[in-house]
Amino acid sequence: MIKFNKKKKVILFIIFILLIGFIYTFSIVSEIVRHGYDKQNKVILFVKSVVSPHYIKKIRDNLFIVSNLKSRNEFLELQVKKYEQGNEGKKFDTKIIKFNEQEYKSDFFFLPFKRLDTNMGWNAEENSLRAHYLEIYDGNVFAISGEGRTIYFDKKNLLTNSLQFEDLPNNIDEILKENNYKLIGIRDLYFYQNQAFISMMIKDKTGITINVYKANLNFEKINFELLFETKEFWKKYNVFSGGRLEKFKDDKILFSIGFAKDYKAPQDKQSLLGKIIAIDLNSNGYEMMSLGHRNPQGLYYHKDKNIIINTEHGPKGGDEINFNFLDLNNEKNFGWARVSYGNAYPNQEKLFEPDTFKKSHTELGFIEPFKYYDPSIGISEILYFPKNSFCKFNCLWHSSLRANSLYILNIDNDFTKLDSIERIFLEGNRIRDIDFDQDLDLIILLSENIPSLITLKLK
Repeated sequence: MIKFNKKKKVILFIIFILLIGFIYTFSIVSEIVRHGYDKQNKVILFVKSVVSPHYIKKIRDNLFIVSNLKSRNEFLELQVKKYEQGNEGKKFDTKIIKFNEQEYKSDFFFLPFKRLDTNMGWNAEENSLRAHYLEIYDGNVFAISGEGRTIYFDKKNLLTNSLQFEDLPNNIDEILKENNYKLIGIRDLYFYQNQAFISMMIKDKTGITINVYKANLNFEKINFELLFETKEFWKKYNVFSGGRLEKFKDDKILFSIGFAKDYKAPQDKQSLLGKIIAIDLNSNGYEMMSLGHRNPQGLYYHKDKNIIINTEHGPKGGDEINFNFLDLNNEKNFGWARVSYGNAYPNQEKLFEPDTFKKSHTELGFIEPFKYYDPSIGISEILYFPKNSFCKFNCLWHSSLRANSLYILNIDNDFTKLDSIERIFLEGNRIRDIDFDQDLDLIILLSENIPSLITLKLK
């Protein structure tokens, strides 16, 4: 019989505990690899701050092969289901989400568009064609893919088990062929007075640019024509294009334009890069509403307060929510690329002046963001709600890509104070677009991972 002395028992016990800890940790990390993780989780953020992403990827791809394969299998099965159900837009999942001390039902419907491939990286040009947008207009929900495919369906179908969408032909391919353009990606969809508007990023012999097109709404075929040319070009593809379209006043629409990686342009009033402008639909002329923007992703105009609210991606940190109080007599300059609450990406420090990343905008003569996020959340579209079933007070909702989340913020009646109150984490769903239907009391989200439409309604 083997006898263990006290010291050996302690060693064996420690080994046993370490083994249990390793198995538990391995299973937890395996589930994270399989189902994704919360990119705002503080523990994960700390690990990523001390371990190179290169090594994290190596560990994930080699040590957790089984988890990767299971995740891939599950995803492919879902893609097959999406393909087989054709134009039904079937509901494929339902969840109950709790916030505001209430329960909300969330339904998930297939969209027929190509999925974003996150493994290709955020700067992959192919993924530019896989950013999709939605809009509710006149009893229908419309959606357009990054490639320009347009669909629509009766909004009441959101309360059923399938969307039953129809394809809506358009002449985007004809525009590209006639002008010898290459499509880089659609950047937004908007409707106003029975007209459809899109922003479109294209490439020709001069370079890459972004323009706005309009068409009369026609359910046989939408024939777009050029409304507004930015006449700004850049040589290499980048993700800093902006492109959001939104309502304004006096027969004008707002149009956001990214800085296209031109670090001097946002402060140059002769350039449209890094600006938000108002396009006059009667004259096709424009008025500059603000400058000093990096990559404006969300736009909202509050007509009663006469305020333009925009969200924009910061650099490494520093995503912003900006308020442009149009009645104030001040320069509408939000500071990029002279100031940011984020930081320069590695090896890009020399692109900025030494005091760029100070923790004050006003100190350098620019408008402070109303709120900023560090680390970045990949902030996207923004909406305003008065008190309703989703908000106890006046509030702002905005979506996010990187953080797979919706954020709810309370705002006071004078628009002077903004408080974060809720974050709704939608695991595995980069939320590109968001809209609200008052008739159905329903929030609609567009996720680009499957892709899918997601609804939220009080249970």
